[in-house]
Amino acid sequence: MGRRKETITYPSGTFSTSMSSGNASGMGLDFASQDGDAESQQQQHYRPRVSYYMREQAGNFHYGKQHPMKPHRLTLTNHLVLNYGLHKYMDVFEPRRATEEEIREFHAQDYIEFLKRVTPENQDTMASCFAEFNIGDDCPIFDGMWDFSQIYSGASIEAARKLVSGSTDIAVNWMGGLHHAKKYEPSGFCYVNDIVLAILQLLRYYPRILYVDIDIHHGDGVQEAFYTTDRVMTCSFHKYNGDFFPGTGAIDEMGSGLGKFYAVNVPLQDGIDDRSYTQLFKTIMTAVMETFRPSAVVLQCGADSLGLDRLGVFNLSIAAHGECVRFMRRFGVPLLCLGGGGYTVRNVARCWTYETGIVCGAELPKALPQTVYNDFFSPDYSLHPLISGKIVNHNSKAYLNALTARILEQLRYLKGAPSVQMNEAPPDIQGFLESQELHDKDAQSDRNKDAKDDRAGRREHLAEFYESDHDQDE
Repeated sequence: MGRRKETITYPSGTFSTSMSSGNASGMGLDFASQDGDAESQQQQHYRPRVSYYMREQAGNFHYGKQHPMKPHRLTLTNHLVLNYGLHKYMDVFEPRRATEEEIREFHAQDYIEFLKRVTPENQDTMASCFAEFNIGDDCPIFDGMWDFSQIYSGASIEAARKLVSGSTDIAVNWMGGLHHAKKYEPSGFCYVNDIVLAILQLLRYYPRILYVDIDIHHGDGVQEAFYTTDRVMTCSFHKYNGDFFPGTGAIDEMGSGLGKFYAVNVPLQDGIDDRSYTQLFKTIMTAVMETFRPSAVVLQCGADSLGLDRLGVFNLSIAAHGECVRFMRRFGVPLLCLGGGGYTVRNVARCWTYETGIVCGAELPKALPQTVYNDFFSPDYSLHPLISGKIVNHNSKAYLNALTARILEQLRYLKGAPSVQMNEAPPDIQGFLESQELHDKDAQSDRNKDAKDDRAGRREHLAEFYESDHDQDE
């Protein structure tokens, strides 16, 4: 079979590959056949503790009649999750709101003050600040904007702390995942970057954090926040042509300073299908996990990469999107699953419900359970509607092979995971350490009440029936 060499020109640069005119090298793309029998058997015995964060109020906020972001998708998701009975497989929590102090760990004080003060009623008097804080059609002023930001951010912070405490293995917050927000301004429907806030919590305990983003839009806010550190690796799979929002995510955006090569970007073109996407994802993430060896993983599961999304241009089915979640679950590393984009609300709810089932290890029937929102899912009422194959796939095998080779070459520059020496105890995490310290002191105090000093200054328990070190009981 002959071989040909293609030169791939892309807005981010030029790279080339030699490839066979047959199937792409190493692209065995069948979901089932990629997993060995031993691995499958091991996964059957893996029963992670799952924590699920939901707050009914989160689904009641409204960006505006014509705005594509619909928080009501959270209500649909929670109704499906509960009516499928998934709450039996996990601990369900109603999280508290993030405090201003917690949000200030990343965001600027003047920006926070603006979010707290501005309302639809007084926005005319504060219009002079709109340009400074990027207020406009994408990020409008709506009723309860600050409350909404506190709710979804508080859930992500609490989920991260739950992982740090060791009381859960996987934490799920579909309210979160708003990856575009910047330190000084909102962006792309996102006002507070809950992902950055959650990662900052995880970094107090875990040496290395991997952030993975399967939203169709580049995770620019998270990448920017950690662009100069080697303790956080960001890996984003997204559409990129230089114009598609947010306009970042070129393959040559690799990080800088200590973070050089720790930003991994996978720029894709319109119409990528299940087979191509899942194989690309598994190949790259296998290499990332082996090279970086993260202590914990944050997975942003933006559902706008699904086919037929209102703002999307990919061809992914719900099964393929969920396969990425299933693959990351297999590593057995502490995992935080977050929401993100997704603008065809009925498919977003289906997707996140399916992925909740995946992290719980539960098989869900294709027929949706009865809820008060049945009409949203007509006419098929199925967990897996036909939503893929509607857009021409412009990602050739040659392009995907070249893209994979380029990224694997970038990872080779890392030469193993960075070593992190943590000499100081991390700051108190939600009172966990303080509570444990108090518990230990109380226990020690109780023991002291039952003890006395011997002549050498050692502690003797009153139950010891000898009078001195020279006592010889027979």
